[in-house]
Amino acid sequence: MYYGDPLYYLILLPIFAISWYVQYQLKSKFKKFSRQTLSANLSGKEIAEKMLSDHGIYDVKVISVRGQLSDHYNPQKKTVNLSDSVYNQRNAAAAAVAAHECGHAVQHAKGYEWLKMRSILVPMVGVTSNLGIWLLLGGILLMQSSPILGENLLTLGIFGFASGTLFSLITLPVEFDASKRAIYWLERKRIVNQRELVQSKEALNWAAGTYVVAALASIANLVYIWMRFGRRN
Repeated sequence: MYYGDPLYYLILLPIFAISWYVQYQLKSKFKKFSRQTLSANLSGKEIAEKMLSDHGIYDVKVISVRGQLSDHYNPQKKTVNLSDSVYNQRNAAAAAVAAHECGHAVQHAKGYEWLKMRSILVPMVGVTSNLGIWLLLGGILLMQSSPILGENLLTLGIFGFASGTLFSLITLPVEFDASKRAIYWLERKRIVNQRELVQSKEALNWAAGTYVVAALASIANLVYIWMRFGRRN
């Protein structure tokens, strides 16, 4: 949006730089840790199934999905979806990711409040965040011919972007808690040794960094939109 606007680059360019660095470090760490076989010699699939079983969760399936770093938990289908680099691999990074996604399944089973809140927001954010840009464009086009309607559309557009920002902020405690559950279980069950534990923590910390950067980018984008359009209201 308004990519020729110097204000846009002033606000967003630092976020882009941080995002690139975090993604680079994340891929670098995963590549490095994947060279060392896990002492327990368990695959990501086996670790996920064991963690689910240990928490009394028997209605969640562990399946393989395509893509790199495409791992996620689907609460509707009750599936822990692991990428090829995690599902079949036997290293600290794969162990960390598999346990992290199972951490979300544990959250779901226990009714973790932040996860419930995020799930409630999903359908609303899916609509409002997509409509936001169109409402802004409509507001801009109508400002001259119908100022009141144009201002109202701009306000609604800003709220649309704000809902996306709220969602990204609520996602943070959900992700941090899933990682905390993963590390605690990996250590308590002795799935990893001390060296592998350090590697698992490092992998999850960089993975969490992607969510932090996403939240910062969403905040920065909202600030830009407010400075560009909101103050006129």
